[in-house]
Amino acid sequence: MSLHLFPRTLLWRTFVTFAITMVLAMAAWVQIFRYFQEPARARDLAQMVTSVVNLTRTALLNADPARRSDLLFELLMQEGIRIYPAEPADATEALPNTRLMRLLAHSLREQLGENVMLASRWKTIDGFWVSFHLTPDDTDYYWVMLPSERLQHTNLFAWLLWSAGALLVALLGAMLSVSYISSSLTRLTHIARLIGKGETPPQMSEDGPQEITTLAHAFNQMADSLRRTEADRALILAGVSHDLRTPLARLRLIVEMSGAREEDVNAMVADIESMDSIIGQFLDFGRDKSQEPCKMTDAVELIRNVTDPYRLRGSLIALHLPERCELPLRPLLFRRAISNLIDNALRYAGAKKLIDITLKVLPAEAIITVADRGPGIPESEASRMLQPFTRMEEARTNTRGAGLGLAIIDHIARAHNGRIELLPREGGGLRAVLHISRKMPRASTSAATDKTAAKAKPRPPAAAHAAPANKTA
Repeated sequence: MSLHLFPRTLLWRTFVTFAITMVLAMAAWVQIFRYFQEPARARDLAQMVTSVVNLTRTALLNADPARRSDLLFELLMQEGIRIYPAEPADATEALPNTRLMRLLAHSLREQLGENVMLASRWKTIDGFWVSFHLTPDDTDYYWVMLPSERLQHTNLFAWLLWSAGALLVALLGAMLSVSYISSSLTRLTHIARLIGKGETPPQMSEDGPQEITTLAHAFNQMADSLRRTEADRALILAGVSHDLRTPLARLRLIVEMSGAREEDVNAMVADIESMDSIIGQFLDFGRDKSQEPCKMTDAVELIRNVTDPYRLRGSLIALHLPERCELPLRPLLFRRAISNLIDNALRYAGAKKLIDITLKVLPAEAIITVADRGPGIPESEASRMLQPFTRMEEARTNTRGAGLGLAIIDHIARAHNGRIELLPREGGGLRAVLHISRKMPRASTSAATDKTAAKAKPRPPAAAHAAPANKTA
């Protein structure tokens, strides 16, 4: 069977395999049954034909010669048996060369003599024809014809119907068995997806066969362990936010009141702000992205709200936006993504170079592009830059970040069923292209931060859509 025609699901693959196996086993059983049943059937048919021939011969011998025509007519009308005198020039057709016919011919010659002739057609009349002599010394012989129906299985249709019924029952049993396994795997898949999205799944039932019970028990243990790990992570994040940022705020206050030279104070304050920024990146990266609800929001208004403070501080930002664009967004996450993209552009391009922000609406998605005139990122490094704690070699001396900004944006994009691409810009620079799906996720699948699914599904090459993105910019 072609791989394209073979079902993709485990349920139907297993069922089709069982069905093919059962059909082949049924066909093999039929052939075996026929092989061992044909000799007995041939003997029974030979006995029946021999009895008909002997009774016909006896009736003809004992009948009044003047009444033989009436006897032949009566045999024809009541039994369907035809008797004709044979002639040497009679045109006949041999019996089919099947194992059953060969066994039947052999048995008839054992009982009626080696000189008996058999045919499937005499002149133009089809049937089962057998030759016989009235007396052993008689040189003349006759043909007796038996209807073909007498040699066939009278209950063939019923036998086939019962065989088909038995096969159907076996297939239904196979379907029930496979469905039970498939339903267990479906429940396991559903719970695994809930865990991957950060949700708390229900406990799997640990009833049923030993293998399914063992798997359910192991999976429940894993889910409990992940829940405890998630609780510990939330506790650690809360501790980091309080125990690190509070001393930093106190340290900044002490530095500003130390009376040191202004240059030294500014340098130390900048270092403290960099440390606070790095802590903020760690918190953003580790925070659960699925907690904020997804709702229809005007993306244009959010982008304007994010860019207004930058423009008031003197950053050169050009907006190319439609009047309105309703998207299913998590507003705080979306604002953080746009802010991180702008910060990344300002960090490497500088505040004196223009940053272009474009929003393009397509039928299935919206595309937000943040383009700068910085050094850019080589195409070969684009995918790697989306990994946590990754920076370009020339940026290693920049202590204002931990290399998590683009990784955070990547997580936020996947939380919106989208993706982020880093593409070269014509004339130099970088275009960060954020794709956001326009489809509102269902309640059960709204949290699209399934890290397992993201690892299983390879991200498209960063430069795969370079040509279309150029038009957007």
